[in-house]
Amino acid sequence: MSKSRWFAVGSADQSAREPGADAADEALAYDDPKLLVVFCPQAYDPPVIVRQVRHRSGSVPLIGCTTAGEFATGGSDEPSVVIAAFGGDGFTIETVAVPSASENMRLAGDRVARCLPSPEGHPYRALLLLTDGLAGDQQEMLRGAYAVLGAGVPLVGGCAGDDLNMVRTFQLHDDQVLTDSVVAAGIASNAPLGIGIGHGWRRVGEPILVTRSGENRVYTLDDEPALDVYLEHLGVVDPLQVSGRELTELALMHPLGLGGRGGNEFVRFISGADFDEHSLACIAEIPQGGLIWIMEGDPESVLSATDAACSDALAALDDHVPLGLLAFDCVARRLVLGDDGTRTELARLLTCASGAPLAGFYSYGEIARTRGIPGFHNQTLVVLAVA
Repeated sequence: MSKSRWFAVGSADQSAREPGADAADEALAYDDPKLLVVFCPQAYDPPVIVRQVRHRSGSVPLIGCTTAGEFATGGSDEPSVVIAAFGGDGFTIETVAVPSASENMRLAGDRVARCLPSPEGHPYRALLLLTDGLAGDQQEMLRGAYAVLGAGVPLVGGCAGDDLNMVRTFQLHDDQVLTDSVVAAGIASNAPLGIGIGHGWRRVGEPILVTRSGENRVYTLDDEPALDVYLEHLGVVDPLQVSGRELTELALMHPLGLGGRGGNEFVRFISGADFDEHSLACIAEIPQGGLIWIMEGDPESVLSATDAACSDALAALDDHVPLGLLAFDCVARRLVLGDDGTRTELARLLTCASGAPLAGFYSYGEIARTRGIPGFHNQTLVVLAVA
């Protein structure tokens, strides 16, 4: 790994006295670090983890978030602090945080997009985003970023988690611990950056017409209350017998699919419901007048999507050897795979990396815009390969 361009990963679980410090020591493998990307369990107390990391890293720019699980090269099955580090003069990186993002999601996207540097000799660029998926319509935030950057700059990243409590997530920027925020790193590189996407879900049954929706809430499907229609498709006769937690469990295994170009779907996670008005809440917009499908998956289909996402990310490197991988994997895919399947997926990601380090987390939404305006996904795997 050239000293002028490097990528390293560190991880430490709760058996370490200071997991943030230990993970940082491992990630800071070479001189001239340019960025730390930190993933940590909410139960580890994010302000404490940030202090531990900053004690080791000093003023190195930092972005990160809490998760619904983490994984890394050589990591354990236990919750862990995972840190990826970019370094060397092969990268020019700037970071930004936008708090209170839900007040104007499009403006938040506009503001974070302006951190992307444009130095000479670094023609490959990407905007890495970590955001609060519970804060509002994430696609609206990406529209704001797209309006600034246009089609030539890919967007990649994921939504923070809170171990499936679906209450509040945290985003990290330098020594700050934020919520309802977007944090971002604008990355300019002198070698390629590749992005791959795959979800592994398939359509079930007939399409359903979205007859009334607004922002990230769906009110009626086929002119009937959206919650009732969704549950009836899954064999639930009485919606009032379903708790919020039970709805989350159903939604994790049965997302909604929106038709996309070329027969591909954008998957949408149902994050909650209003049981009084029988509406559904999603993490991103479900357009009124469009068609949706109930989706399902199994371990085989999910692992096939893992292979596809990895292959596409590496193919975009134009035969360069990967320095490392960052992966943003929806927690719902983890639940479909189970413990054994999750280990299999990690093994496939490591094989894809060909010995290069890997860092990633289980998310509440995934960001990958490589062409066109849409770029927000749910229950999908996104892989960023760094050459």
